[in-house]
Amino acid sequence: MQGSLLVYFDSFGQRIKAKGIMKYFGPAFIVSVAYMDPGNFGTNISGGSRFAYDLVWVVLWSNVMAIFVQILSAKLGIATGIGLPVHCGQLFSRNTNWALWSIATVAAMATDLAEFIGGVLGFYLLFNIPMIWSAVLTGSITYFICHMQKYGQRLVERIITAMVAVISVVYVGELFIANPNWLQVGYHLAVPRLTAGSMLVAVGMLGATVMPHVIFLHSHLVQPRRTNCPDDCVHHLKMAKIDVFVAMNMAFVVNAAMVIVSAAVFNGHGVTVNSIETAYLTLQPLLGNMAAGAFGLALLASGLSSSTVGTMAGEVILNGFVGFDIPISIRRAVTMLPGLAILMSGLNPMGVLVCSQVALSFALPGAIIPLMIVTNRADIMGTFKNSRLTNIMGWLIVSIILIMNAVLLYLIFSGSN
Repeated sequence: MQGSLLVYFDSFGQRIKAKGIMKYFGPAFIVSVAYMDPGNFGTNISGGSRFAYDLVWVVLWSNVMAIFVQILSAKLGIATGIGLPVHCGQLFSRNTNWALWSIATVAAMATDLAEFIGGVLGFYLLFNIPMIWSAVLTGSITYFICHMQKYGQRLVERIITAMVAVISVVYVGELFIANPNWLQVGYHLAVPRLTAGSMLVAVGMLGATVMPHVIFLHSHLVQPRRTNCPDDCVHHLKMAKIDVFVAMNMAFVVNAAMVIVSAAVFNGHGVTVNSIETAYLTLQPLLGNMAAGAFGLALLASGLSSSTVGTMAGEVILNGFVGFDIPISIRRAVTMLPGLAILMSGLNPMGVLVCSQVALSFALPGAIIPLMIVTNRADIMGTFKNSRLTNIMGWLIVSIILIMNAVLLYLIFSGSN
């Protein structure tokens, strides 16, 4: 009897502990959508089909960088109760803030462009809906999900998490159907390989995995769970780290699966995939109609969920630096019209997706450098100020991004890429 009671109370305590952790879960799952958006589909499919397993390591180390910067962004929001764009507006000169606002605006629009194209293609491939009506559906559903914020952030978190689950289940399932060479996967995870030919795609994969707009957004999303009690903030940060670790590693599995499946299915059969439509159509004879349909479903879920997150980020980002914002409806229209024009003109959407993610890689320092500066100020962060190790890691990440961008520019202008 006594043993049964001990087991019962131990089980009860575990449930309470799990419930306490789950209370803080959500913000990182919203953020993680940006790490498996249609831009990731474009860069990862291109990378796997053209270079086999060579670039799996880029996904791994990009994910390590993403975990670091998202924890840092969450820490800023928890420690101060203020988002990164607002801090920048208060700390930096007006000219600097205009520059940061411009970079954030371009990054947000490049992100929205990729996400819109993904949603439209998802409807078109799955249901054969004409592009123009697919565009209307994508825009309408995005606005609807964003409208759900009036009922609380946690409702949006549940909707987004459900879509993340769809993407994850699809790609983990296809990972086992594709039957990849796991020895090669393990080797290329551990041993980096990069050539002049693969540099553009590698930088695009970096830009698709570490996203500027959600670095700004995360510092805002953690605030509804924040209290002014210092001890609560310490506990909140611990829980936020778990949230980030779980969500980002789920995104890593999905991104790695995209590259691995593309390498096994497309490169393994001598097929170079240059468009999303080709990827969809080629999967049918190679893996069956169900696999192709699942791919289309994942693309649709990715487009809709990431469009929602992009819109949320736009609300937070753009008015923090200089107190000036482009209205959401205008910004979405400005983004949707070029995206629709690209699809209707016959331009290759995958090429556009890869280039949009490369642009995001160039915008990354505009988010990470201000984050490093703000979180290293004791007058702002108090006891949450960056440690020496955190500063070393942060500036190392900035240096790697700048070097990769510089090498890519050199290869482009020298005609080597």
